[in-house]
Amino acid sequence: MTAPGLAVPQELDRDRARDLAAASDRLDAAIDRSQRYLLARQHAAGYWHAPLEANVGMDAQFILFNRFVGRCLQETEQRLVARMLAMQAADGSWPLYWGGPGHLNTTVEAYFALKLAGRPADDPALVRARTWILAQGGLARIGVFTRLFLAYFGQYPWDGLPSMPVELILLPPWSPVSIYRMASWARETVVPLTVLMARRPRVALPPGCGVEELWVRPPDRRDYAFRGTRPWWSVRNAFLVLDRVLALAERSPWKPLRRRAIARAVAWILERQDRNGGWGGIQPPMINCVMALKALGYPDAHPALARGIQAIDDFLVDHAGQRFYQPCVSPTWDTALTMRALLDSGLPAEHPALVRAAEWLLGQQIFRPGDWSVYNPTLEPGGWAFEFANDWYPDTDDTAVILMVLDRVRVPDERARRRAIAYGTNWVLGMQSRNGGWGAFDTDNDSAWLNEIPFADMRAMIDPPTEDLTGRLLELLGTQGYDSRFGRARRALAFLRRTQRTSGAWWGRWGANFVYGTWSVLSGLRAIGEDMRAPWVRRAVAWLESVQNPDGGFGETLESYVDESLAGQGPSTPSQTAWGLLGLLAAADRATPAIERAAEWLLTHQRSDGGWDEDQYTGTGFPGHFYLRYWMYRDYFPLMALGRYRALRSGMAATERTT
Repeated sequence: MTAPGLAVPQELDRDRARDLAAASDRLDAAIDRSQRYLLARQHAAGYWHAPLEANVGMDAQFILFNRFVGRCLQETEQRLVARMLAMQAADGSWPLYWGGPGHLNTTVEAYFALKLAGRPADDPALVRARTWILAQGGLARIGVFTRLFLAYFGQYPWDGLPSMPVELILLPPWSPVSIYRMASWARETVVPLTVLMARRPRVALPPGCGVEELWVRPPDRRDYAFRGTRPWWSVRNAFLVLDRVLALAERSPWKPLRRRAIARAVAWILERQDRNGGWGGIQPPMINCVMALKALGYPDAHPALARGIQAIDDFLVDHAGQRFYQPCVSPTWDTALTMRALLDSGLPAEHPALVRAAEWLLGQQIFRPGDWSVYNPTLEPGGWAFEFANDWYPDTDDTAVILMVLDRVRVPDERARRRAIAYGTNWVLGMQSRNGGWGAFDTDNDSAWLNEIPFADMRAMIDPPTEDLTGRLLELLGTQGYDSRFGRARRALAFLRRTQRTSGAWWGRWGANFVYGTWSVLSGLRAIGEDMRAPWVRRAVAWLESVQNPDGGFGETLESYVDESLAGQGPSTPSQTAWGLLGLLAAADRATPAIERAAEWLLTHQRSDGGWDEDQYTGTGFPGHFYLRYWMYRDYFPLMALGRYRALRSGMAATERTT
């Protein structure tokens, strides 16, 4: 007979085993639901893609663009109007992102577009918006790009625009203010804008469609002038002096280089038109290039104009019961990250869905030089772009993630896969900047003084190396078999040590914000073989644990880009909880309480169909100015995190069985 006291530990062991089995079954079921949810959404061609949503300024600018080119898409525009009205805040403003504070430029553009679409000035929505706009200082306080949209229609004085002469295109690449010193997105937007500013088009408005009522008082040059800074010898003030000189020169009838400059700009624009008719794969250069050609008198039937307009229209999307205008599309990014989530969660590398996706990605690789090659002429091409068509501007982030998934899948043409990895790896390594980090589209694109140009009120004129991208590239190096002794890895590690905040976190340029950046870096450090017990790494882990919400999730408001004291603070979201969990997992060899709580949050908040709900915007276009809601972030990042969590638990269980 067994003594009663000896039976208790055995029963406890049986209870623990039963609980562990139930938890494992629950985790397996959640992963299975998520996998089936994503597999069902694969396009027939092999890729994954969901809408990319920004603020209503995109919808408003589409309406303004239509009037500029002389058309009215009645049914589409009324649906855009319905969405704009539904997203108006109670105070009359429109924000940059869901739940954010009112934004003056966005609200002015929405107000103007609503009037152009037929809403009268006494419409209650417009009355509320007008009251809010005037309380913010009215049109005298709007930014450069909104001023430009109004100027095209005679609603803003051209004297209120900073000088950006089209002759800029004639400066050689070695010039300090060459267009190639600018970020790719700034460069491809500035070139057509210089043409528009040289031509100063004027589109007639129907009666009652103007916005002169948005001036607090009749406009005076002092009201819309760009203000200087102290001390007086600052770079900003020097540019303001130069701006006045250029403005005086613009008034002169003698412009000996003007015709040549416009011809060069037009040639530059036409050369960079993509195979789908767009430019740069993003809205600003697309609409500005079409408007520039239109201002120069190109007929509607001209192939470049017709294809450009079609590419612009292709960004319209119907989703979740609404029609809205996308700033961009993200098929390669969505495809690569979905593949990674499926692989991390245990889908076999030879699964047909992964094979189809890999073959689609192989067909998207870019083997022609782009703008990046101006300062990198000996580097062979081999990167990938974010969009369906954007051959001039591949980026390091997409390329790194794609290379990591191609390294893990199997396709019938193994030679093509190996070739793609070789060319892609060579290209992305060659894009490392001198300071050890990686930017998105260019190398050493870090002339920060360009952000002081009056034209650059969004302070987004450059594409410097960032922590999140550098972490991603370290992760790629680790998967390719390199370790921390590799020269490029050593320089990247030094960059990350310099950029780590005193809190232990890293800034996130392309995702919100410090949670995203810290996860990206920790993943890179683990992959490259850094000691995850090192003090600087543990500081990052401690920061993540300190900002975990009481409910176990992670969230971070986009206001943290404006106020760093808000870093890591915000309501829990599926994508940010996944990033936090992935960061913790990267630095762990066992399941800590913080890891268990984050995984539990994801399990608890999963829908029965395998997806998750997320209202917040967690993607970043331009910090402080433009944000994005990726409609697939809520689904593939949680699956990725739960897959890696299961792998950690399996490893722990195997260790227990052997000991």
